[in-house]
Amino acid sequence: MVTTDLEKKRLATLRSFAIDQAMARFATDYPNYQPHPIVASICAYEEEGAIGAVLDAMPDTINGEPYTTLVVVDGGHDATAQIARAHPGVVVVEFPVNLGHGVALQVTYRYCIDHAVRFVVTLDADGQNDPAEIPQLLAPLLDDRADFVVASRRLGQDHTTDVIRKSGVRFFSFVMNRMTGANLTDTSTGYRGLRVAMLADVIDRLHQEQYQTAELLIVCLKRGWRAAEVPTVWHPRQAGTTKKGSNWLFGLRYARVVFGTWWRER
Repeated sequence: MVTTDLEKKRLATLRSFAIDQAMARFATDYPNYQPHPIVASICAYEEEGAIGAVLDAMPDTINGEPYTTLVVVDGGHDATAQIARAHPGVVVVEFPVNLGHGVALQVTYRYCIDHAVRFVVTLDADGQNDPAEIPQLLAPLLDDRADFVVASRRLGQDHTTDVIRKSGVRFFSFVMNRMTGANLTDTSTGYRGLRVAMLADVIDRLHQEQYQTAELLIVCLKRGWRAAEVPTVWHPRQAGTTKKGSNWLFGLRYARVVFGTWWRER
């Protein structure tokens, strides 16, 4: 037990050191930078084949309002960070090592909280999400009808072909709805609109280094925040391969997060 605790403490210290290094470079690259009230966050790990096209597709404004595109590069050894930095108006946080998608999201949330951002949209770096849908994703937040908006593949169109993954979306939506009393059709999508005041309430309850989508949704619902859905068109990834692992391994790990978070927050 003592050895395990020391190992956890060591890893937490190393993770904090890596994040501090990344944010120190960010402060140097963008001195006194103040983001817009809306931030679109893209967390990317070795997505050099897709990130450029995703950034090219980002809208000029959202409902006529300026916004900030924040790319969090989760380590890696390819040109993802260089490609993102080459796009005008994009700001980049680059981890020196791979820390996990959940950690990249937590850094995004804390940055938005610390800089008085109102809303944040999270989307994938692999081209599966259409940035043109961002205004409709934000609409329930702007109209004060929701605090957490999910882009649902089941309400829209899913052009991917993995039948097992699609079945998993249905299964985990059913399970999480039973756990939380929600009525959502897609609880595992990373394409989401979030109220930053909600994130400020839950940020210290988030622990997952991976598969944080389920953790965040369960925590927010259990704490009484409002969730809504909008339809989305889900595209096959543009390049590269998934970082989630095989279907059975992803399903097992995702289930551990779902049931572990529910048990913790019940």
